Amino acid sequence: MSACIFCRIVTGDAPATKIYEDDAVLAFLDIRPITRGHTLVIPKRHATDLDELDPAMGATLFSFGHRLAKSMRRTGLAADGANLLINDGRAAFQTVHHVHLHVIPRHRGDTLRFAKGFVLRRPHDTERTAAALRSGLDRLAEEERETTA
Repeated sequence: MSACIFCRIVTGDAPATKIYEDDAVLAFLDIRPITRGHTLVIPKRHATDLDELDPAMGATLFSFGHRLAKSMRRTGLAADGANLLINDGRAAFQTVHHVHLHVIPRHRGDTLRFAKGFVLRRPHDTERTAAALRSGLDRLAEEERETTA
């Protein structure tokens, strides 16, 4: 069994509240969220850091992160924006050594709440949060279908 917790999540050997999954990436709620809806997007194939990450996979990872950030504006979370962040290597405070993109919903005027969340990092009603995020992704897909129809 792999020592990498994210690889174990991919194989189903460790729990996670999944938001989205396809052949290449997996998105799940951070267990120590800064804000409600803080999601991690990972490549399913292990890459310790950006040196090991295939550039095409990096583009796929960011593309889905972009999509997820857009969808957060269409959920009950009513995000006004998002931070997309990769901590690359120990010097950049990477604590799980499997590349992962943080997608963190933000709200206007949330600076103090964000700072408090950064320190406390406690889960927020994970099942309802996950359902809201999945719903946002569905709404975004529906909007895209309507604009191409």
